[in-house]
Amino acid sequence: MSNDKEQKKNRRTLTGVVVSDKMDKTVSVLVDRFVKHAKYGKFMKRSKKHKAHDESNAYKIGDKVTIEECKPISKDKSFKVIK
Repeated sequence: MSNDKEQKKNRRTLTGVVVSDKMDKTVSVLVDRFVKHAKYGKFMKRSKKHKAHDESNAYKIGDKVTIEECKPISKDKSFKVIK
């Protein structure tokens, strides 16, 4: 039982913007992060798109959402929208 609680605590949460809502019960979320260059020290912007499960098709393009890691729902969908 305590192992379940530890698993839920360790889930990754990311914040991004919905860039596509054309799929059924799925949104594509663009997540930006800043990383420091190893040699030169300059901060660079890195982006990645994640597909996230949206059960009620409530989120539209431009909405800011928080996604949480979960068990794989399909081939490339391992996140769900929490708010």
